[in-house]
Amino acid sequence: MSSLPATAKPAARSGGRARGTERDGASRGPRAPRPAMASLLKVDPEVKLKVDSFRERITGEAEDLVANFFPKKLLELDAFLKDPILNIHDLTQIHSDMNLPVPDPILLTNSHDGLDGPNLKKIKLEDCEETFQVQKTRPDQASKLHPSTPGEAGCPPLTVLHFSINSRISGFTFSIMSTSCWLLFSIPLGMTNTLEETVAELRTVESEAASYLDQISRYYITRAKLVSKIAKYPHVEDYRRTVTEMDEKEYISLRLIISELRNQYVTLHDMILKNIEKIKRPRSSNAETLY
Repeated sequence: MSSLPATAKPAARSGGRARGTERDGASRGPRAPRPAMASLLKVDPEVKLKVDSFRERITGEAEDLVANFFPKKLLELDAFLKDPILNIHDLTQIHSDMNLPVPDPILLTNSHDGLDGPNLKKIKLEDCEETFQVQKTRPDQASKLHPSTPGEAGCPPLTVLHFSINSRISGFTFSIMSTSCWLLFSIPLGMTNTLEETVAELRTVESEAASYLDQISRYYITRAKLVSKIAKYPHVEDYRRTVTEMDEKEYISLRLIISELRNQYVTLHDMILKNIEKIKRPRSSNAETLY
């Protein structure tokens, strides 16, 4: 009998503490909100104003890119793909004359009939010296050959295409950079998987566009090495054939690049429009999960 009150008293104490804690919490009222992240840093008001102005400018430029520039460019590239210069089926039309003629072979004739003794030996020595002189000067003669005409580099049809495509790739790259910056400004940290995929797609497309420019540069470097080989060894036909094959391959590759640029404009424009509501008005629940 005496043990029952002893066990009941600790329970009463623990319950009293719990109720007391609840009363203390109720008396304190709602918990104060955490301070904003910006208040944790001392930011110069003038600098903050400039940064906000930059964000507004980027936002305006990117929205104009998505709404107007992307549709305009995809239609322009689609029309460019129908241009006759990109629809050459007979690739011999893009071949260029490198102006590197094959030298005539050296014919050695036996003109020493009827000679013998010291005279024959003397003539043979003179012929050997002449042959040595010809072989010695042949590299100099090869260096005087001029591939193509002065002021003209590479294959003329491809050079025209490269000039046009370079400007289009540059404009595409800068528009992607502005759009990526806008999305990173607009989307909160708690972004959805769909928006993460959009940003990742923009970065992938930007890298691909940079690789297109690198491909064009590598084409000229490789072709220059081959042409120098032809100038040094003009009688080797394989070098000439390799240049021709490279020009044909580059022409097909340029058409594929234009097609890829058009498709990327279409894909990005469609992807951003489908997620424009999430970008412009992100859900508040995503921001609440950050605290």
